[in-house]
Amino acid sequence: MKFQRTFKALSDLTRREILNLLKEGPLTAGEIAGHFKISGATVSHHLSILKEAGLILDDRQGKYIYYELNMSVVDELLGWISALKGEDQNE
Repeated sequence: MKFQRTFKALSDLTRREILNLLKEGPLTAGEIAGHFKISGATVSHHLSILKEAGLILDDRQGKYIYYELNMSVVDELLGWISALKGEDQNE
């Protein structure tokens, strides 16, 4: 995992809010942008950072790109945090 990129991506409130939206399921950039008072270009920039960090995946369906959480990276991050806390992941 690219921890530096992951934590940089998570350091921004807007990006954390985007991840919160995506926990409900895949959304297009336009659907995501509808939840914020920022430009589409700014949303696109945030999505790029999240994608580069591996936190989201994109899937082109026709003329739309759907974004979704990359749960394997989320699980890896949670496993690392659990290990820091000394928790047994097999419980």
